[in-house]
Amino acid sequence: MAKNPRKTGPVAASDAARVLNDPKATDDERAAAASALSQVVGGRQTGSVAASDAGRVLNDPKATDDERAAAASALSQAQFGPGKGKNKKK
Repeated sequence: MAKNPRKTGPVAASDAARVLNDPKATDDERAAAASALSQVVGGRQTGSVAASDAGRVLNDPKATDDERAAAASALSQAQFGPGKGKNKKK
C-alpha cells in the first residue's frame, strides 16, 4: 500500500504546539497534537493508537478549536487500508 504523502502545515503545527503547552489538555489531545507535530517534515504517518486518540478528541464536545485542528491534522495523515480502521472485517 502506498504511503500517505500528507504532512502537517504551519497553521496546524501552531495549533498543535498550543495544545502541547496547554496544562488543561488531556492525554488524548496531547497525543494527537504530538502526532501532528511529528509529521511537519513529512515521511511519517499517524499510527493506529494516535489515530484512535485523535478520533476521541474530535468527538469530545469540550475540545477547543486548536485541539480539534491538531487532531484532524493527525487523523488526515493516518494510513488506512485493508484490515485497518473501522471497516475491518471480522
